[in-house]
Amino acid sequence: MSVEFPLSPPPPPPPPPPCAPPPASAPKKKLYQTIASSRSPVEGNYTEACLLLSRRESRCGLVALWMAAHLRQPPLSLNMETVIQTATSRGYTTQGEMFSAYNMALLAEEVCGCKVELLSGGLSGINGTTMVTHLWGGQPVLIPYDEDCNHEPCQRGGHRAHWAAASGVLLGLDQGSLRKEHAQADPSLPWLCLATDGCSPCPAGSAALREVYILAKQGKSLRYQLWSLDSVAQSNEQLRTMDPQRANDGTRYVVPEGGVEAGLAGQVVLLHTRTQKQQHD
Repeated sequence: MSVEFPLSPPPPPPPPPPCAPPPASAPKKKLYQTIASSRSPVEGNYTEACLLLSRRESRCGLVALWMAAHLRQPPLSLNMETVIQTATSRGYTTQGEMFSAYNMALLAEEVCGCKVELLSGGLSGINGTTMVTHLWGGQPVLIPYDEDCNHEPCQRGGHRAHWAAASGVLLGLDQGSLRKEHAQADPSLPWLCLATDGCSPCPAGSAALREVYILAKQGKSLRYQLWSLDSVAQSNEQLRTMDPQRANDGTRYVVPEGGVEAGLAGQVVLLHTRTQKQQHD
């Protein structure tokens, strides 16, 4: 998806009262609220709701993988218990925790039966472009990050480390930069353009790119959310230590050598859920 911004901005509005938010933040807020408010709840049933609620604290990584697995083509029938049992039997987890992106990649490859790619070194530069291009192609990404109380990315040094499943991307582009044969206007939101097919080139590296939002879902949330790529990258790269309260609760967790920072910081897992042929069909 992409949004085209006008070349000439409209005249500035009258100065707001002192307590009002600055005008510069209004377009982003309007964009986020418009998309989020019109998005339907994630499809699911009673069984799915029970699984998400019962595993919401310690198994968010496994739930994120389970959600991402359902985007595989051809469709994959995978239940949550299989994910948990496989992760436990391989020694990747004891309580459902996943503090290693490397182990997550191994687990995803085994239970999803598809190619899995582990990116490290942060989400700026080439890694950011690679992830956005992957999402543009309709393929999921598993992202470790610090979760705020509203499920959005924050920076708590790893004390709120969780996993999210990202399945789409929204790009803000200069008007006229996207060729008409590669996109069509959404009928309800004319300023929102949808890629016509999986062959449309991703403008991730374009000079016309102004904003990037990731469409993601955390296991405890009932809805998808739009997160700026910058906020995701900043939260992802500062994962350093486990919450001291959790680390000292007397429970055994699987933590890689080097701790949370070595296992999660600056890393994401890309699931190649479609073959090259399927992407161009």
